[in-house]
Amino acid sequence: MSFDLIVRGGTLSDGTVADIGIKGDKIAAIEPRIDAAAGRVVDATGNLVSQPFVDPHFHMDATLSYGLPRINASGTLLEGISLWGELKPLLTHEAVKERALAYCDWAVSMGLLAIRTHVDTCDDRLLAVEALLEVKKEIAPYIDLQLVAFPQDGLYRSQNARANTIRALDMGVDVVGGIPHFERTMADGTRSVTELCEIAASRGLMVDLHCDETDDPLSRHIEQLAYEAQRLGLQGRVAGSHLTSMHSMDNYYVSKLLPLIAEAGVSAIPNPLINIMLQGRHDTYPKRRGMTRVPEMLKAGIRVGWGQDCVLDPWYSLGTADMLDVAFMGLHVAQMSSPADMRRCFDMVTKINAEIMGLDHLGLAVGRTASLVVLDAGNPIEAVRLRAERLCVVARGKVVAERPKRDTALSIAGRPATINRRHVVPPQAN
Repeated sequence: MSFDLIVRGGTLSDGTVADIGIKGDKIAAIEPRIDAAAGRVVDATGNLVSQPFVDPHFHMDATLSYGLPRINASGTLLEGISLWGELKPLLTHEAVKERALAYCDWAVSMGLLAIRTHVDTCDDRLLAVEALLEVKKEIAPYIDLQLVAFPQDGLYRSQNARANTIRALDMGVDVVGGIPHFERTMADGTRSVTELCEIAASRGLMVDLHCDETDDPLSRHIEQLAYEAQRLGLQGRVAGSHLTSMHSMDNYYVSKLLPLIAEAGVSAIPNPLINIMLQGRHDTYPKRRGMTRVPEMLKAGIRVGWGQDCVLDPWYSLGTADMLDVAFMGLHVAQMSSPADMRRCFDMVTKINAEIMGLDHLGLAVGRTASLVVLDAGNPIEAVRLRAERLCVVARGKVVAERPKRDTALSIAGRPATINRRHVVPPQAN
């Protein structure tokens, strides 16, 4: 048997050393040693080989727009929304598409090969929807892109948002989104959760709501989302993004809420970089940092994945499309420091996020799509610690990005000539 590509001698996430044989766009073999001809061989000896990184929460219509038309002076979520409102009338189809494609180039270079992006449906032109549908088609050979119809200014609060959201879904947008805590009243927020879930159920779509992205502990729309997921039989197809109000909720209420979320099969998508940057801005000290209760959710059996959310836009002034940055920050804020928890943080930006998005074709297994990344690390924990370099990225059987391994040269008498900060952890520490 011959292969188009063999990734040779890599270390898989479970510690197994294996060759991966690829034919066309599929993984055809994973074996300790593949002795066969190949069109190309990638030497991954000593390096971690993983399924690609996946981001289940992003805003591609706004990405790389930082500074347009001005900078978010307060650093708050609400000023970011207001600033986006100023920018929307200035958007052009070409500019949205150009910035999105540039970000996708960044993503490929970082081994990020699947993204779920929310796209604002409150602009009557649906300009960003049209642009990102074109982007989705163009990048399909190397990135899985899901679009979420997102009424940024409120399904009911914005005059035409409901009709525009329906239009966007009719145009081919994949997922139903919403922002219940931004409606004019709590009652309207609750009503919007019900209607959005009913729309998704009638169309056979997934749901991903910006839910309770606020410091207000009385913002409890996640409870309604869990209820609707169970009522409408949407288990496994619903995600609540952010959920930052849970950081401030009464502990007794949360003890009731978490089992309801788990029972309803609702996934949670915290976005640690942005959540800790935007939340708690009205606090003095002690200052809340706003990230939801990730360890408690995991203990309750809730599926949790880390999201990026923003890169260089009205809400966030940094970012590089690196999901290991996201895992690194999430690990710290959630205090997930045990070896098992640190490995889980790596899974939360790879396979768990793929599960949340329903991307069953991803994963390192025979018959799956041949998309993977070779990292300059020995294992998942080291990859997170180092935010490891992506040495090679394979998308649908083709090498789409690569860079040479770069150690640092030292000129110190009696010390090694090069270093790379990799470290062998004693077995008893794992």
